[in-house]
Amino acid sequence: MAKCDCDIEIKDKGQSRVLILLLVINGVMFFAELIAGLIGDSTALIADSLDMLADATVYTISLYAVGRSLHIKEKAAHISGIFQVALGLGVLFDIVRRAVIGSEPESIMMVATGSVALVANTICLFLIYKHRQGEVHMRASWIFSKNDVIANLGVIGAGLLIAFTESSYPDLIIGLLIATIVIIGGLHIVKDANHEKNSRV
Repeated sequence: MAKCDCDIEIKDKGQSRVLILLLVINGVMFFAELIAGLIGDSTALIADSLDMLADATVYTISLYAVGRSLHIKEKAAHISGIFQVALGLGVLFDIVRRAVIGSEPESIMMVATGSVALVANTICLFLIYKHRQGEVHMRASWIFSKNDVIANLGVIGAGLLIAFTESSYPDLIIGLLIATIVIIGGLHIVKDANHEKNSRV
């Protein structure tokens, strides 16, 4: 009798369902945070929105990898990591630009939008939790979701500090920290994907 692959099919469907939900949530929050960041003149919000875009892209790539070979999953994780690093470097450029020309971030907009994003990413973290020790493309998704929650707390904290100090520096500092988290997360995923590949050789 041929061996049944029912367990594999169930696992693949479970991964796909989770990734689709994560993709939708992050896609919506990308647009919401980007618009709020532009209106509120906030580097931290724009950085967080680009982090959401990176995540949405990663989830799309990971969704493509579900049910495919280990090689494809490793490649998907590797591409995801590189894309995240590229976006992080883009945020660093925007931070330098704003530090030179100046900015006037709106604290209320930052706290309100950051709080909504925190709720959205906490839901994402809950959805991906059971896959955090899974295959490489799912581990990459877990890292992104975890970093998002940290970034959201940073945005909220920056908004409160701006209201208290009436200075734009907290916005730039948190934007810098978010960009750093994005870059480190991307490098970690690339390293994890390379390790997975080398372990099969």
